Amino acid sequence: MNHYTVMNFREKLENLSVSDYQGLKGPGLTCYLNSVLQVLFMTEDFREAVKRNCSEKSTSIDAHLGELFSMLEKEMAQTHNIAIKLGIKDVYEQRDAAEYFEKILCRTSPEASKIFKGELNHKSTCLKCNETNDSKNFFWVLPLSMGDPKSSTYNVRQGLDSFLKVQTVCQDNQMFCTRCNEKQDAEIEYEMTHPPDVLTLLLKRFSFDYQQNCYVKLQCKAKVVQTLEIENCRYRLYAVVHHYGDLMGGHYTADIKSFETGNWYCFNDNTVKCVHKLYSKSEHKSISSTTAYLLMYKMVSGRDKKTDGSAQEANCGPSDETEDRCNEAEPREDLISEHLLQTESCKGEGIPRLKGEIIRNEPCINLVCLKRQSDSCSSSRTLLPTSSQEDMMVYVSMKYTSEENC
Repeated sequence: MNHYTVMNFREKLENLSVSDYQGLKGPGLTCYLNSVLQVLFMTEDFREAVKRNCSEKSTSIDAHLGELFSMLEKEMAQTHNIAIKLGIKDVYEQRDAAEYFEKILCRTSPEASKIFKGELNHKSTCLKCNETNDSKNFFWVLPLSMGDPKSSTYNVRQGLDSFLKVQTVCQDNQMFCTRCNEKQDAEIEYEMTHPPDVLTLLLKRFSFDYQQNCYVKLQCKAKVVQTLEIENCRYRLYAVVHHYGDLMGGHYTADIKSFETGNWYCFNDNTVKCVHKLYSKSEHKSISSTTAYLLMYKMVSGRDKKTDGSAQEANCGPSDETEDRCNEAEPREDLISEHLLQTESCKGEGIPRLKGEIIRNEPCINLVCLKRQSDSCSSSRTLLPTSSQEDMMVYVSMKYTSEENC
C-alpha cells in the first residue's frame, strides 16, 4: 500500500461522522435550541444537578431535561417535549440561541441554574458631589459590543476588559444626579461581585447600522482567547455556539470540549463530529472565528468549588436580596432578544422593526440593546444616564413590534 493510498484512507476516516456522542432531532427548524441543549448536556455539573432534581413533582423543567439527557447518553434524542415545555409553537420560526439559553436556565431548578449565574454591581458616581449609587443584579450572559461594524477584527479579552473598566460620561452623555438636581459628569463601572462557575459571553454580532437604517450582522473575525482571568478567577473555554449566515438566513452549531474524553466535538443537529484538531493548540493561543456567537468558559481555579458546582464562598457569593429575587424569577413570554434572528426558515421578506423597553429591577439580566433613556425616567434612580452609553448603562429587553406600531 503506497503513501498516497494511506493518506487518502486516513483522510476518509477523519471525515467520518463517527463520534462518542449523539445528536438531537428536533421538530421543524430548531437548531437554535439544539445547540444550547448540547452545551447544557456537556456541562458536567449542570447535567448531574438536573439528574438530582428531575422529580415529577418539580415545577421546573428538570424532569424533561433529565429524560433528554438520559436518552442522549445512549442514542439520538428527540427535543419535541422540551420545545412544547418552552412554549415553542411555530417550530419553523427561527429564534435566537441566546434567548433560549436564558429561558431554559430561568425554568430549571436553582441548584442547576446557579452554575451559570453571576452577579454584577453597577456603580455610578457623580463627579461633583460624589454621590454614588450601587445596583446589584444577576446575569446569565455578559453581552460584549463588537464596536465598529466596519472593523475586520475583534478581541474578546479586550472587549471584556472594556465592559468592566471605569468609564467617564460627560457632555451629551451626562447623568442626572438627584442630589445636585441636575445633569453631571459621572463615572460608571461594573464589578463582578460573584463570578459564575460557567461564564457565558455573548458577542453582539447583530447591531443597528445607522447609515443603512437597518440591523446588520457583523462578520468580523473574533479573536477568542482560550483562557480568561476575572476577579482572581481563572476560566478556560469549553464551548462555542456558532451562527452561520446573516439576518436573511442562517444556522446554529455548537463546538464543545468533552469533560469525559478531553476532545472537541461539533454538534450539528443530528450529527456529531470530532473537531479536536481545530482547538488542540496551546491554551495560551487564541482561536479566530467569524461565526462565534456564544462563548462558555468554565472556572478552573480561583476559589473552592463544591462537587455540585455551586462554588460559593463568603466573599464571592451573591447577596441574599438578589438571590431571593432570582429564585422567584419567571421568564417573560413577551420578550425576545434584540437580534430577532430570522434564520433557516426566513425568506427575507419584511424583517420587523424592534422597539426597546427599559426593564427595571429584573432579577436576571437579559440581552442588551443600545437605547436612550429619557429625562422623564430620572426620578427613579439616584444617577441615570440621559443618552445611550454602550453596554455599561442599562440592560434592555426587546419586544417584537410590527412595522406600523413603531
